[in-house]
This record gives sequence, C-alpha cells and structure tokens, in this order.
Amino acid sequence: MISVNEHALDVFEEMMDFADELKVGVEELANGTTIIDAGVNEPGGFEAGLYLARICMADLADIRFASMEIKGRSFPAIQVTTDYPILACMASQYAGWQIKVDKFFAMGSGPARALAKKPKNLYEEIGYEDVAEEAVLVLEGRQIPDEKVAEKIAQECDVNPEDLYIAIAPTASVAGSVQISARVVETGIHKLETIGFDINRIKHGHGIAPIAPIVGDDVKCMGSTNDCIIYCGRTFYVVEYENLEELKEFLRKAPSETSSSYGKPFYVTFKEAGFDFYKVDAGVFAPAEITINEVKSGKTFSCGRINEDVLLQSFGVEVI
Repeated sequence: MISVNEHALDVFEEMMDFADELKVGVEELANGTTIIDAGVNEPGGFEAGLYLARICMADLADIRFASMEIKGRSFPAIQVTTDYPILACMASQYAGWQIKVDKFFAMGSGPARALAKKPKNLYEEIGYEDVAEEAVLVLEGRQIPDEKVAEKIAQECDVNPEDLYIAIAPTASVAGSVQISARVVETGIHKLETIGFDINRIKHGHGIAPIAPIVGDDVKCMGSTNDCIIYCGRTFYVVEYENLEELKEFLRKAPSETSSSYGKPFYVTFKEAGFDFYKVDAGVFAPAEITINEVKSGKTFSCGRINEDVLLQSFGVEVI
C-alpha cells in the first residue's frame, strides 16, 4: 500500500532544497524536528503554496496554476487532478486535526494524520493505514510550533521528534491562500461523505477554484479563502454507483447552495453567528458546482451553480 508520509517527505525535502527560491525559511528545533516557514516570518508565495498543496495531497495529484474569469476580471486559480481521490484527499489532505498545546493552536492536515488516525473513524471507513518512520504535517496557523508542540505531535504519530517534518503558513498569506483553494476536490468528497455517500465509490477527481487575494487578518482571509470554493469551486468526479436515482439524490444535496448558510460572504455569516462555528451550517463547506460521471452507465450528472457576485464581494474588489 502507498505510504502517504513517504511520498510527502520527498516533496518536503525538495521544498527545503529550493527554500531560497520559494522564499521560505527552514529551521531545526532543539529536538530535531524540521520546520518550514512558508508565511509566518518568511514571505512565501504562490510556488510555496503549491508545494504545501503537494505535501498535503502526498504528491498523489497533479496540481497546477490556472486563471479564472470572474465577472470579466482575471484571477489566479489552482487546478487539481487525482487518480487517488480518497488517498490523496481524505487519508492525507483533509484538515481533520486540531493541534492544541497550551496557547498554541493550528489546524493540521496532510500525511501525519494517517499515523495519528485523526479522525479514527474516517480511516476505518476508507480502510487505510500508513506505516512510516517519518511523519509530515502541514499546519495552518500564525505561530511557529516549539519543541513542546512538536513532541506532542510526534507522540501522537508514534515517531521520534527528529523524524517529524512540519510546514506552516497562516491563512492570511499567499501560500496559505493557495493551499486552501487546492482543497476544492477534497471539500466535495467530504461533503458527499457527510450526507452518507460511500466515498470509496469515487475513483478519480478533478477541480478548479480561484485563489483569494489577501483581504485582511486570518479570520477575514478564512472567509475569502472558503468563499473561493463555496461560490466558484468546480469539481468533477468519476464514480462507480449502480443506483443512478440514488446517485442523483446525493448529488442534489451536495453543492454549497443547498446550505442554509449560503448566500453571503462567509466572513459576514460567521460574524453574524458571533464567530461561533456551531451556529453556521457545516453543509456550506462544499464546491459551488459538482459534476459526476458514472462510468458503468456512461451517464453524467451535474448540480450547483457559480456565484461570482458574492465572491467579488468577499474579495472586496474595487474597479477603478
């Protein structure tokens, strides 16, 4: 079985080799853990974000830059194609690990989750277990982890701290924005999983989403980066699912527009909810448009719509 951590470590080491060109910093903590800073104290950039996305997906996807027109204006975009959608997206990329140590907090995604089994029920559902001596993790956060944080993560992954490799970028950074938009395929799979679809039926995935500009602090950028997928993310999946009527019912429930929290920039919705995630309908975290090709029948179904107006509002675009 493919080791997502072994695959990702190759990308991590390549990122270290090109640290200067990628405008990232590399440091080794006293306990031997290696840290790549792609936007906390170092500038990072688009290419650094592409590397973060490759690490998150264990290099099991073709990830490249593109452009998207939104109301006649051109914005950078990220395009993702994978023949390993469940392994790359759910076993690796999904941001399913909250790292909390004292005052430190960050969202963890990437291959190390498979070693720590975060969350355990997901790995049982997809039937995947990684066996690796090194752990590779991507953090979305504002603070560089220290030895205590690294030791906690290493312990959860059952590896030595010197065999732990962490890359980090804040939400309000170019690299952070890129790696979040690169979750477009994963977001659609996760939404399908939450409504009861057997995601193991998904055999291939493709998607594209615009990359948000920096619009303010991390909370505001959390809104705009999510809006890229919610309002303009487009995905295509190849599945094997014999019951076509059932498949269409799942598809009708999947796009973001089915959510009660749909219709405003996410930051506005979040603010109105008193910045309480539990008061926001989680169903809004889905691509705007989802298309499914069922290979055995040769049928293709599509649902959802692009909403450019809300995304431009989220970006705060001022045409002058």
